[in-house]
Amino acid sequence: MQFPSPLVPARLISRYKRFLFDAELEDGTFITGSCPNTGSMLGLTTPGSRIWLSEHEGAKRKYRHVFELIEADDTTVGVNTAMPNRIAAEAIALGQVSDLGEYTMVKREQNYGRNSRIDLLLTDPLRTTTYVEVKNVHFMRQPGLAEFPDTATARGAKHLEELGDMAEAGYRAVMLFVIQRNDCHRFRICGDLDPVYAKAYHRALARGVEVYALKCRVSPTEIAPAGLIPIDEPGIAALEQFKISIEG
Repeated sequence: MQFPSPLVPARLISRYKRFLFDAELEDGTFITGSCPNTGSMLGLTTPGSRIWLSEHEGAKRKYRHVFELIEADDTTVGVNTAMPNRIAAEAIALGQVSDLGEYTMVKREQNYGRNSRIDLLLTDPLRTTTYVEVKNVHFMRQPGLAEFPDTATARGAKHLEELGDMAEAGYRAVMLFVIQRNDCHRFRICGDLDPVYAKAYHRALARGVEVYALKCRVSPTEIAPAGLIPIDEPGIAALEQFKISIEG
């Protein structure tokens, strides 16, 4: 997915109030812009970091600039959480995620579950309807290892439970983690920061939910899907214990 217009380089001053940031443009102008990321952005808010911004015109827009990318850990990282759904759809169309590219119709943001919306709904006359939940990933503590989540997410655990419901109802259910950084070749669930999510993840696997992790090529010109990477699976004993608990 290419950015529609060149991004504007800047230096981060501060990211605050969850949706806002301050930065200094290359010409010395100080601006406040929109940060489309409600997460903690752990490790990605260091003042002075080089960042890239998209520009948007319009009389109704309060902020002209949107925070898109940041340099961290000697790589470029995407922070806009509106991007993963588009990247996921592109990866599926390119045949990068299992056999999901063989479905003939893809619908976005469809109502399902308990007052939720599935990111991608795949249908085909010859295949089982598939529900695809997409999660943004940009957290890394160990070189090459992407992790999710970077903070507790009750909403994320709820999504896993609802995907499990779909799997048990006879549908196909997929969790797709989209990693918006160049330097990761493995992925795992971050159980120490959110043990509740880790438990929900194990339960979802035991109920038949498929899980994939998609790496990306990230640059100031594009964020492109670059294929699946291995997932560090939970121990067999842990999975068996979850199977026993839900079957018993």
